[in-house]
Amino acid sequence: MPGRARKTLRIGVDTGGTFTDFISFDGASVRVHKVPSTPDAPERAILRGLDEILGGRGVTLDITHGSTVATNALLTRGGAKTALVTTAGFEDLIEIGRQNRKELYNLAYRRPPALVPRELRMGVAERLDEKGGELLRLKASDLRALNQKLKKAGVESVAICLLHSYANPAHEEKVADAVRRSGIHVSMSSQVLPEFREYERMSTTCVNAYVSPMMNRYLQDLESRLGSGRLRIMQSNGGVISSTMAGEEAIRTILSGPAGGVVGAYEVARRAGFESAIAFDMGGTSTDVSLLHGGIGFTAETEVAGCPIRVPLIDIHTVGAGGGSIARVDPGGALAVGPESAGADPGPICYGKGDQLTVTDANLFLGRLDPEQFLGGRMALDMEPVKAGVARLAKSLRIDARQAAEGVVRVANQHMARAIRLISVERGHDPREFALISFGGAGAMHACSLAEILGIPHVVVPNDPGILSARGMLTADVVKDYARTVLLPLEGLSKKSLASHFSPLLKKGREDLKFEGFAKPAFSFFIDMRYLGQSYELTLPYLPETGVDLRKSLRAAFDKLHDARFGTASPESPVEIVTLRVRGVGEVERLPARRLPKTRKDVSGALMGRRKMVFAGKQIDGSVYMRDKFSRGNRFRGPALVCEFSATTVVPPGWECRVDEWGNLVLKNSG
Repeated sequence: MPGRARKTLRIGVDTGGTFTDFISFDGASVRVHKVPSTPDAPERAILRGLDEILGGRGVTLDITHGSTVATNALLTRGGAKTALVTTAGFEDLIEIGRQNRKELYNLAYRRPPALVPRELRMGVAERLDEKGGELLRLKASDLRALNQKLKKAGVESVAICLLHSYANPAHEEKVADAVRRSGIHVSMSSQVLPEFREYERMSTTCVNAYVSPMMNRYLQDLESRLGSGRLRIMQSNGGVISSTMAGEEAIRTILSGPAGGVVGAYEVARRAGFESAIAFDMGGTSTDVSLLHGGIGFTAETEVAGCPIRVPLIDIHTVGAGGGSIARVDPGGALAVGPESAGADPGPICYGKGDQLTVTDANLFLGRLDPEQFLGGRMALDMEPVKAGVARLAKSLRIDARQAAEGVVRVANQHMARAIRLISVERGHDPREFALISFGGAGAMHACSLAEILGIPHVVVPNDPGILSARGMLTADVVKDYARTVLLPLEGLSKKSLASHFSPLLKKGREDLKFEGFAKPAFSFFIDMRYLGQSYELTLPYLPETGVDLRKSLRAAFDKLHDARFGTASPESPVEIVTLRVRGVGEVERLPARRLPKTRKDVSGALMGRRKMVFAGKQIDGSVYMRDKFSRGNRFRGPALVCEFSATTVVPPGWECRVDEWGNLVLKNSG
């Protein structure tokens, strides 16, 4: 008798600085789980969590993983020993950069050192013109000499970035073939970023070369321990890719974890009926915020650890404020919170191992955490050492204990409010016109206070807010982005010639998505355009429609966008098409959304007790509710705590909470 097919279990895994989060779906039910992270070896926490979820069951695993391996390698400068091969005479471009200073008035400011030191930057005699025509032939003897230098230097990885390789990759491919014969990992700029602007292309390629070997080893080790099944990795652009592709292009996973949260928050906002929202993800180590204005916001460039990175990614701003952020008195005698974090080990004082007061400890002291309900009661929090820690801080500041604890929370809130202002007010958006989608393990404790500071009218806390990033990863589509700089005048351009320029990108997309398992992916087309002579571009969507005048439609759309963005347009100026972009998408099955039944009008069935809480220096009595006992339409007022496995929601005095049809907590200030 033939054996029964093994059941497939889909699992989303988000590795955070303090906890590693899991969500699993077996085709019928959804389960969530958390374990403490192991930053020195992230796979240990993943394997432990999987063992606890599976409990010995024999299933086929389909895992989507948000990884911080590439990010941490860059932040700590712990990546591979990397060399840079470039056109002779341009070896120092990576250090010269754009000649800008991050801190203009700091006379002692020093730029971070270049990722590749001077002795590992090697030039080869070759040259292409801006259209890809060969000016100086690449000699085989030079390649042999280059290989000898690389072997002698003992490098593990090589970034290849030759001038104008975006127009013609032939020279880069010859260099790569020669280097690979020595068994060295290679990153080519013509593959990683086939766009003009050589400094950004060089920096991005160097970062990819620097972090990819470590990412490759991590993924291969993880796959070998997982056995059969599939492993996909979250990208910074909000999509997922195979572990094989992620190992080769680790640069695309730099904001892997936060991107999953934004994808999840967008789904929550859309379902709850909010077209404009702010994603607010407060974890144990940091807080990530992103603007959702009619959709997920994207950017083409960011900077991590002083390194410019130019790849498509979700527009996310991060600050060093989380539940584990350490409170201290600075040299000037003022209270400071973060960016240093207690992390998972030793963690906050209340976890039983740490001795430095954190934001989580302050919340516990103020009664905004129930020590018996943390992680569903699996992990009890110890109040006594927290009291001693708060007393020490209060003594240093010469204030009472309540003032000290509330001060810690207020300082952390101001850090996070500043981050939200940066992505909203400083970009011309009024936060009063947005809802705050709060998630992460610590977010719901601070969301209402942040909303008060910023005038945000509604706060939405989804089900399992501490697991939303993992949920977003599990529902993210497979996405691949492609780009190619072409530098074409709009005048005289035909649909046929434009299609021929898009063709190589489309072909590559079909091949890659077929490898990912999608026979009929969907493709979107975009064009970067500018007025001739400008040094910046605007990206427009392009629909290859029939019966439309190509030049007129593109021209009108560009003038309109330029006027909307900058308040001016120049219809008489010639327009240039700079870069073509293609996005390929393979749709992944979504997790089912469960509507809550409307069975009770009041919340008495969810009330589990009362608790003393501190707000504005006063201790008041508040309600404590169990979230899984709520029904659709339930309403209650603060002060209150809502306890669940992955998070605690604080409802301050003057706030009202409503449970919507999807189980979201929708809070508004009614005071």
